[in-house]
Amino acid sequence: MRFLRRKEAEIAETETDTGVDVEAEDARAKSHTPGKGRPTPKRRDAEQRRRGPVAPPPRTTREAMRRARGNKEERKELAAKRRELRTKQRERMMAGDDQYLMPRDRGPVKAYIRDLVDSKRNLLGLFMPLAIVIFVALLFPNPRVQSLVTLFCLLMLVAMILEGVLAGRRITRAVRERFPKEPVRGLSVGWYAFIRASQIRKLRVPKPRVVPGDRV
Repeated sequence: MRFLRRKEAEIAETETDTGVDVEAEDARAKSHTPGKGRPTPKRRDAEQRRRGPVAPPPRTTREAMRRARGNKEERKELAAKRRELRTKQRERMMAGDDQYLMPRDRGPVKAYIRDLVDSKRNLLGLFMPLAIVIFVALLFPNPRVQSLVTLFCLLMLVAMILEGVLAGRRITRAVRERFPKEPVRGLSVGWYAFIRASQIRKLRVPKPRVVPGDRV
């Protein structure tokens, strides 16, 4: 009887151990992620597959020259397209298209300021020629000529500054009346008008839409 009881206890213990192992195996099987069955491709190989097959190297000198000629023609075509695109962008920028203008020149407020400046003749337009006159005067060995030119240029600069201040106030007042809901800063408007007016009319970007004397 003792032998039978001991044997039954050993069988029950074996069944208990076997059950624990089975549950552990099931848990491991569920948490295990099966492999892809193939190695992970290298980045270089993946990029080559995206770009397409690589052409084999040329077998003869003539074939190499033909390929080089073809690549040169492709580069010329690409350069021509880029020049055409730059030309188009330049034309649209000179025409005043907001999409192609620099950020400082965009918007209806800046366009109105440019029209106000371009509709008037002013001394500030002589700023760059005056700088050339000063440079040429410095090359003269005659001190009297240099002093006279320097005095004349100094008076012109004072007149330009005075004109710029008065024009900045006038333009700021006109912009505020035209765009009452826009945040208009007098210093910013005046400086933008000063820079525009100090440029030679033919070199202004974008090109003037009005001529001197037009009402804006």
